[in-house]
Amino acid sequence: MTANPVAASAGTVGGAAPPLRVWQRKALVEYLRKSPQDFLAVATPGAGKTTFALRIAAELLADRTVSQVTVVAPTEHLKTQWAQAAARVGIQLDPTYTSQGITSSDFHGIVVTYAQVGLYPDLHRRRCTTRPTLVILDEIHHAGDSRTWGDGVRTAFEPATRRLALTGTPFRSDANPIPFVEYEKDRNGLTRSRSDSSYGYADALRDQVVRPVLFLAYSGEAKWRTSAGEELSARLGEPLTAEQTGQAWRTALDPKGDWMPQVLRAADARLSVVRQHGMPDAGGLVIATDHAAAKAYAEILRRVTGKAPVVVLSDDGTASAKIAAFANSEDRWMVAVRMVSEGVDIPRLAIGVYATSASTPLYFAQAIGRFVRARRPGETATVFLPSVPVLLGLAGEMEVQRDHVLDRPHREKLLDDDLVAAANKQEDEDTDDKPKFMALSSEAHLDQVIYDGASFGTGAAPGTAEEEEYLGLPGLLTGDQIATLLSKRQADQVAAQKKAAAERKAAGGPDVPEPEVVPSSTFVRRQTLRKQLNTLVAAQHHRTNRPHGQIHAELRRLCGGPPSAQATIEQLEERIATIQTWER
Repeated sequence: MTANPVAASAGTVGGAAPPLRVWQRKALVEYLRKSPQDFLAVATPGAGKTTFALRIAAELLADRTVSQVTVVAPTEHLKTQWAQAAARVGIQLDPTYTSQGITSSDFHGIVVTYAQVGLYPDLHRRRCTTRPTLVILDEIHHAGDSRTWGDGVRTAFEPATRRLALTGTPFRSDANPIPFVEYEKDRNGLTRSRSDSSYGYADALRDQVVRPVLFLAYSGEAKWRTSAGEELSARLGEPLTAEQTGQAWRTALDPKGDWMPQVLRAADARLSVVRQHGMPDAGGLVIATDHAAAKAYAEILRRVTGKAPVVVLSDDGTASAKIAAFANSEDRWMVAVRMVSEGVDIPRLAIGVYATSASTPLYFAQAIGRFVRARRPGETATVFLPSVPVLLGLAGEMEVQRDHVLDRPHREKLLDDDLVAAANKQEDEDTDDKPKFMALSSEAHLDQVIYDGASFGTGAAPGTAEEEEYLGLPGLLTGDQIATLLSKRQADQVAAQKKAAAERKAAGGPDVPEPEVVPSSTFVRRQTLRKQLNTLVAAQHHRTNRPHGQIHAELRRLCGGPPSAQATIEQLEERIATIQTWER
């Protein structure tokens, strides 16, 4: 290993390189030991993939294995971010490189997007052929987004001396192999991608490299009119068809209803608590589905906070500048549509509102990755989201590592994506005999708090003391402290409900209070079983010190089925019976 990189062809490589984390050191040793042409590093967002890649670039430039570097990034904004990060360690990269094929000798290399490579693959092939080149493929799964990008990457960089592929988000299941990624058969006969270094969210959380994430899931009543003119209402999160779930979800996200204002008000209250207790510069991000929704949410936040938030839209030429300015400011809120995605580094983001209909594991992981970058021990992140099965499942599986699966017969579906997309699209047939879908009303209700794969809480209406208990959790907590506090809050809520019921009974009232909303009996039964299961898991945690998520995963392995948020009554009952046998 080279201790002090020396002069390379474009000038001196060397700067104030940050100390490497344990996973980065191990991966670097593995890389230098093998000296491979291709190397795939999978690391959770916030773990430091950029630092790792630039250290390898410095080593290879210093020993003259390569004489230039090409970084391929997903977006224009990330081109500048990569160039700035490289400059801090003495590697000069040109983020303005174009199809003209000319760059100054002041630079050690260039930064381009996958789209640029797809348009001009032969240009980049010539560059790799002319001089020994290290190619860094940031978020390599983008090379599988289209045949143009994938074929372009393969054509362009086949002659490269070294190729370093990075990803921090789950791969998809599809039939398109990603260039320069190796695949192998697993024990089930499926062809999966193989990484050379892997560092997941659970590992990073254990090492305090990333923040623990609290998910506050909000349900509530939604009422809408379908394109057929039928008026429907349902409680968000209760068992519904995929089409009804999509329609209820869309209704909740409609800015004209009460659900979004209530959730945004709660999120801003949480932001104030975090700022007052440990993170004075903490910022919040609302992720919207489209431009119209983003502008409407911004207006709601202006009314809630008294100050207009930063709004970042995909067609805004100043988007990158706005993101950079927000990152360096102490502004409270930003509202964005897909612009603040993978790789964008705003470490002070601590509060998120997932106000989009996007539901793939890939997009969800990209979005949550914006909030997990830790700056010091004890920082936490809080993400508010709709209480729908697909999101609850993803929130409960934050620690799961996913590979790229080529030959799965049918990709995993937590929800019927086609039906959800149909429920969320704007219909063009706006005629007298076929009106558009219309969201009529909605209201929010805190359903549960998800942490470490476990669900806590018995629900709370907006503005109540019960909701405030969760919004007021301290801003600086360790993982164990979070689990302990949530367990205590849940136990206090259950005790208070039992006491109230006993007092009503003593006064001659009904044994059980009338619920604020009368859901289906299936919904009530599932909620009761989930709470019973979580109580047992918490007890097992205190006995064994095993993480909640690990206990839930063991129950799923033994009993089968999806995460508890999506499990059937029968599956929940089986898990409860199983964990009860562990206590004997």
